[in-house]
Amino acid sequence: MRAGIQGFAQGFLSLKEGFFLLLLLAFSSAALASTTPVKSPNDDNQYRYVQLDNQLRVLLISAPDSDKAAASMNVAVGSGDDPADREGLSHFLEHMLFLGTEKYPDPGEYQQFIKSHGGSHNAFTAFQDTNYFFDVQAAHLESALDRFAEQFSAPLFTPELVDRERRAVHSEFSAKQKEDGRRFYSVKKAVSNPYHAFHQFAVGNLTTLENTEERPLRPDLIEFWKQHYSSNLMTLAVYGPQSLDDLEAMVRGRFDRIENRNLTAKVHDEPLFSPDTLPAHLNVDALKDIRSLTLSFPIPSQQDNYRDKPANYVASLLGHEGPGSLFDVLKQAGLVESLSAGSGMDTGEEATLELNMSLTPEGLEEQDRILELTFAYIDKVRNEGIARQRFEEMKQLAQIDFRFREKNQPIQEVMHLSRQMRHVAPEDVLQAPWMMEDYVPAQYRAILEQLTQDNVLVSVLEPEPDLKTPRLTQWYDAAYTINPLDTQAVSTVQQNPLVTSLALPLENPFIPEELGMIPGPTMDEPVSMGTVSGMDVWYARDTRFETPKANVYLSLRTPATRASARSNVLSTLLVDAINTNVNAWAYPAQLAGLDYSIYPHLRGITIRVGGYSDKLHTLMARLLTQVADPELTEQRFGIARQSMIDRLQNKAKERPVQQTSEFIQTVLIEGAWSTEEKLKAAREVTLDELKSFADAFLAEVDPVLLAHGNMSEASALNLTQRVNAMVLDNSELVTVERSEVRSLPEDETRLPLDVDHPDTGYTLYVQGENTGFDERATFRLLGQIISSPFYEELRTNRQLGYIVYATPFEMLETPALGFVVQSPEASHEQIDRAVREFSQSFMSALSEMSDQDLKREKEAVISKLMEQDRRLGEISERYWREIDRGQTDFDSRERLAEAVDEVSLDTLIETLEDQIIERRKALRVFTADDAGDNTGVIEQLIQRPSVPEA
Repeated sequence: MRAGIQGFAQGFLSLKEGFFLLLLLAFSSAALASTTPVKSPNDDNQYRYVQLDNQLRVLLISAPDSDKAAASMNVAVGSGDDPADREGLSHFLEHMLFLGTEKYPDPGEYQQFIKSHGGSHNAFTAFQDTNYFFDVQAAHLESALDRFAEQFSAPLFTPELVDRERRAVHSEFSAKQKEDGRRFYSVKKAVSNPYHAFHQFAVGNLTTLENTEERPLRPDLIEFWKQHYSSNLMTLAVYGPQSLDDLEAMVRGRFDRIENRNLTAKVHDEPLFSPDTLPAHLNVDALKDIRSLTLSFPIPSQQDNYRDKPANYVASLLGHEGPGSLFDVLKQAGLVESLSAGSGMDTGEEATLELNMSLTPEGLEEQDRILELTFAYIDKVRNEGIARQRFEEMKQLAQIDFRFREKNQPIQEVMHLSRQMRHVAPEDVLQAPWMMEDYVPAQYRAILEQLTQDNVLVSVLEPEPDLKTPRLTQWYDAAYTINPLDTQAVSTVQQNPLVTSLALPLENPFIPEELGMIPGPTMDEPVSMGTVSGMDVWYARDTRFETPKANVYLSLRTPATRASARSNVLSTLLVDAINTNVNAWAYPAQLAGLDYSIYPHLRGITIRVGGYSDKLHTLMARLLTQVADPELTEQRFGIARQSMIDRLQNKAKERPVQQTSEFIQTVLIEGAWSTEEKLKAAREVTLDELKSFADAFLAEVDPVLLAHGNMSEASALNLTQRVNAMVLDNSELVTVERSEVRSLPEDETRLPLDVDHPDTGYTLYVQGENTGFDERATFRLLGQIISSPFYEELRTNRQLGYIVYATPFEMLETPALGFVVQSPEASHEQIDRAVREFSQSFMSALSEMSDQDLKREKEAVISKLMEQDRRLGEISERYWREIDRGQTDFDSRERLAEAVDEVSLDTLIETLEDQIIERRKALRVFTADDAGDNTGVIEQLIQRPSVPEA
């Protein structure tokens, strides 16, 4: 876990249900009118916090030159407000608000407008919040807001759509019935206080949303809307390039029409756990091969403490991963794979602080030992961890991060701001996640006093536990038992020799000191520094965001990784060993604003280091040391191999459409190996093989490096020389070609899969003729045009399922379209018939498309392709992708955008006819009980040539 203030910031912006759910704060109109939110010195946006006459609070964000606009409305109502006899009603209301208003009665109009103008939209229902959001091309913000506002002031709740949409909610429920996250959540609800609203079922289904003559649903829906939706419970964030005055003018006259019913947010003052519940030990049956242990401690609400964050101070110590930390000691002992600590839910009356661990098989057997160490570490934090120096370090890092804060995507920004407006004072709405004002040792102690063996729910999720007379949750049939926790068994610390290894964090050596910008203008694109000791080196000085940060990518391409499924497995195990060996040492660097990743891919492994450039070289050097000479142990090898086996076996338990879509990628991408092939290899490889592989890994290598950001050319050369000296000294330089995609036969290929899930999964993959820009542009544009009608017909009108979409399915520059459906009721034949009927009927709609409509759809695609970069990492990643594909003119998106602009309607019609209706070069993968043997078909596909270039 990355604890510290940034960990809090990430958690604060999370969409997970129940996270930082704080009571609504009331502020006077006069206070709002005179308040300007405190912003980062690096933020050139302008802000205005206003309150409309109906008490709707609005944050306006003027972002000069932004190509995207966005808005989010947060309503202080959620699943915790559901009537006991109408569970899921708030979620159902969220669905219904999208489906037509008095001014815009067509149920698909809002979605079509947003999609056709380069945007996206969605919503979510949490325990105390419902959040609606969209983004769109900036020029169309006012029209989008007009439609958005109507949803809250004049929704239709069309009678014939009520029964249809309750089936969509049921499909959503059904699609996730076999997901362990949902099942575990249902158990947590089941063991909570039955008098607390959290105990209720939140999603809804055909039973809880019954719609009969005796009990019609629509009157209950309208009554719920009237009793819970009110402008004084709403907070709106609007983002666009328009001036603040123009944004305010767009809001006034639209959103002030929302009725103010002068409602108050519900207060959840019952305790989350019944008084006689804790301490308790909860065991839950997992469907996948996963093992987790969670400690949940009820603590007082932290809503009033956001400026000082005492819970975050405590969690940052408990979740630290440096040498001697709880995680480090447990991982070195082979007991855990990951550990995080942080706030769980906060209802405004009560909160939880949680420690979450993923366990190894040995850790599952040694739960008492883990708990002993956990409580010993909590004691250590309680007795020795409260110190001003630690607080000042956290505060310093928070201030640095806020000072050099980079922009989010507009839709992400408005989502978290609209929700955060509920919780914090107007002047703090921008800086709240980074605030750590005062050192408050008494508050730290007060929280730590609650973290005891007598005040904890210990939850264990594992496959096939030995449960004696288990209970089943009502809607998910998740098996569990709950028993009193044996506190004596987890208190015998004197018998646990690992206790002496525990240590609190030392002073962080990675705190950046030099935060200046290097001189010189930003370079438009990377330039080649030539081949330095056989390594292709690319460099670009970039200080456009005024942040002293840089990103360095190093790809060590090698034929060793793609020789076989076995070598693919060995590459992954090698990367695991490297990451394990550097984690404790590098964790303080992550807290100090540096981040890194080492990951395997089809051509080798890549090392990426990013963040404040001051100490970046130090971190990179340490990573290279492990890459050059990794420490490989029997213990770690056994754990990593078992973890890999678990992950591969779990793929068979993913959602049906996830399996069908992933299967297409596996069978068509050259160098990719099937799950079965990798599983067989993982079960057979040995530590000696891994050691031999590590020794030979860099024998032949095709290296390439990119240095981008606040870094001088001399510094980039110095880094290059260090790479050469540390990892490439004895390597033979070779060329490792990029993988390609296999071409499909001329006719449709059908591949049934045997998947253990009640829903039917269906993916139709339709492939282009070549990888040229013209063909890619045609498929991008056709995907844009077809997606909304496909969703409207198969999901909204035919109600085939919750997961329904049509989308560009481009892999390695090979153009394609994907039509994806997961249905709880329809067979694959019925789905395919619906797809064929839609394709035929869509031909007439496409043929009649006007020049103006076609131009609009082209602009939507081009706006997404050319969307402006808002942070350094986005540019670095784009440059790196271009280098990987050999497009070192760095103009791929410009060329693709130009090609989109040139696509004719005749070309679209021809592609629809040949590729989608006639299904020339199509692959249909679907789940079926009688899948049979697909080996022959798969072998034929694997032997196919690659898709040609234009």
